[in-house]
Amino acid sequence: MTEASGATTATGYTTDTANARAAAVRRLSARRDFMAHVVAFVVVNAGLVAIWLATGHGYFWPAWVLGAWAIGLVLHAWDVYGRTPITDEEIRQEMERQARRNDQGHVRFTGDKRDA
Repeated sequence: MTEASGATTATGYTTDTANARAAAVRRLSARRDFMAHVVAFVVVNAGLVAIWLATGHGYFWPAWVLGAWAIGLVLHAWDVYGRTPITDEEIRQEMERQARRNDQGHVRFTGDKRDA
């Protein structure tokens, strides 16, 4: 594979310099966006806990916001740090799986038409 080919390696990273740069910028941007999400989570929830403390320490209602938002934060973290790029090998395997399904007479959906 040459650098100008734009081919993807087994790890899912492109060998094309321009595409590699664009992918790196997207990953860095995603990390920065996640950190902004963490900061917002901490600031807003600290404020809610401060309001709860200032209003008499009753039922800990900030837990509802903390819990729901924490779920979103965990999913965002997984999206940024946990997902891996689709590899050529995964694409090849999926194409083979679809070919086997089509050979077995399964219905194939090709967009806005259905083929038998």
